[in-house]
Amino acid sequence: MKSKTMTYADVGVDYEAMDPFKRMAQLAGRETSGNIARLNGGEFHERRDSRGDSVYLIETQDSYLAHVEEGLGTKNLVADAMYKLTGKSYYDQIAQDAVAMIVNDMITLGALPLSVAMHLAVGDSNWFEDEERCHDLVAGWRGACDLARCVWGGGETPTLKDIVAPGTVVLSGSAMGIVKPKNRLIRGNIKPGDAIILVQSSGIHANGLTLARRIADKLPNGYNTELSGGTYGQALLSPTHIYVGLVEDCLNAGIDIHYAVNITGHGWRKLMRSMRSFTYVIERLPAQFPIFDFIQRHGSIF
Repeated sequence: MKSKTMTYADVGVDYEAMDPFKRMAQLAGRETSGNIARLNGGEFHERRDSRGDSVYLIETQDSYLAHVEEGLGTKNLVADAMYKLTGKSYYDQIAQDAVAMIVNDMITLGALPLSVAMHLAVGDSNWFEDEERCHDLVAGWRGACDLARCVWGGGETPTLKDIVAPGTVVLSGSAMGIVKPKNRLIRGNIKPGDAIILVQSSGIHANGLTLARRIADKLPNGYNTELSGGTYGQALLSPTHIYVGLVEDCLNAGIDIHYAVNITGHGWRKLMRSMRSFTYVIERLPAQFPIFDFIQRHGSIF
């Protein structure tokens, strides 16, 4: 008997339910945009077409200031499960995932991250008693900031008893960045004949982990299921690539990037976030990682 196809909505992540709230919040936020007009003789104002994009921009006379807020999602729960199975915390890799989620959004508009802040909410302050895990998290976050060519500026570590489950964390953060000079802004300048260049990922990155975790629950050996010389859990925890250096080096070399987007969340539809009216054809896709074949097969995802 054919297995039922699994979707994001089946595991509680329904974009059709979330998107109306996001639109409502953006409209309400737009109404506050005039609050900064008093600063520096009215020099500062928002770049309105950045609303709803991966990066929010404030325009100044000679630059754009950028702001991003992002969260890791539930990938740390995979690390927690693997920690129990292997004795390795994987929180250095989880830290890189979290930083990557932030700075990879920022770089899509050509904004270079200046500083990143960590927000680590725990359900119980006893979480910090695991020295190995804490050390791995700090080392991984610092290393990720080096890869992103930015400063680790600080953060917040609230204990949210009765909101966050004991033994778990909510890992997220934010970043400030800058586009300078202003002509380095990547702003959807799509033209007929442009080439679509896909930059390789390291695997699943940090999107879709709620669905991936549900698949592990269905497997007899769970995260220890063999996959490509390792295990399913190890493949899921492959750290997210950080693309800041790639994009910055392209800009420094004078390469005119017309559009950039992370193909996550809504998948291929992210290519259509540009306000320009266009069609696109993808003629050749690179071979996908074994992790995606595995997820498709065991999750009946098509």
